[in-house]
Amino acid sequence: MRVELLLTLLLAAPLAGGAEQPATPARKPVARAAATKPSAPAPLASEDEKAVYAIGLSIWRSLSQLDLDPSEVALVQRAIGDAAAGKAEVSLEEYGRKLEAFGRARAQRVVDREKARSLVYVDKAATEPGAIRTESGLVFLDVRPGTGASPSAKDTVKVHYRGTLVDGTEFDSSYKRGEPAQFALGGVIRCWTEGVPKIKVGGKARLVCPADIAYGDRGRPSIPGGAALVFEIELLDIATPDLAAPKAPAAPPVPPS
Repeated sequence: MRVELLLTLLLAAPLAGGAEQPATPARKPVARAAATKPSAPAPLASEDEKAVYAIGLSIWRSLSQLDLDPSEVALVQRAIGDAAAGKAEVSLEEYGRKLEAFGRARAQRVVDREKARSLVYVDKAATEPGAIRTESGLVFLDVRPGTGASPSAKDTVKVHYRGTLVDGTEFDSSYKRGEPAQFALGGVIRCWTEGVPKIKVGGKARLVCPADIAYGDRGRPSIPGGAALVFEIELLDIATPDLAAPKAPAAPPVPPS
């Protein structure tokens, strides 16, 4: 947490409140001067610039777990400028030790809010026509009945799928990758292990997965802790394991460690 925060302070925003700017000559006022819009940042020109920009995106993703409000983001920007000018108002040696506890508290706040929002979504999904809610909390909806066999939890399957958060944000899709995923149902999140065997080959279903049978409070880089997940899964085949076949992506199939 400490390293990520330090890097974020360096990269998340332009300098604010830093070293003094050189004075500019005074200008006579011009009548009816037209307001000018701030110029847009220059496009990323080199691979190094794009790589550094991507580092900033990655670090901001981690920082977002702290649930900072706009005024706190402004404090981060202010700290960057103050540090660059050698005028920091607090000691990092003193407050750096407090960042871990601060991060845990903020992360838990995000989890609690996400759980509350997800519970509302899952409860509503369970009332949809044809929805089946199991003891684990999984909500199964048959979108297109299949005509083939159903796999067991020990089988390897070939599927197309799309995964979203409850607000519709897509975090993974085999359709976008242009090829189906193949994996053993015994090595995936519990929601898939339980839900996919309810689909027949050729069929398509929607699984609404509470966090307890998805990624729990820990989440994943693209999945908030405590989040319920929604999967649309098309069962293409029940396959034998093939070492040469493409492995399933890390996000939906792999259970939390």
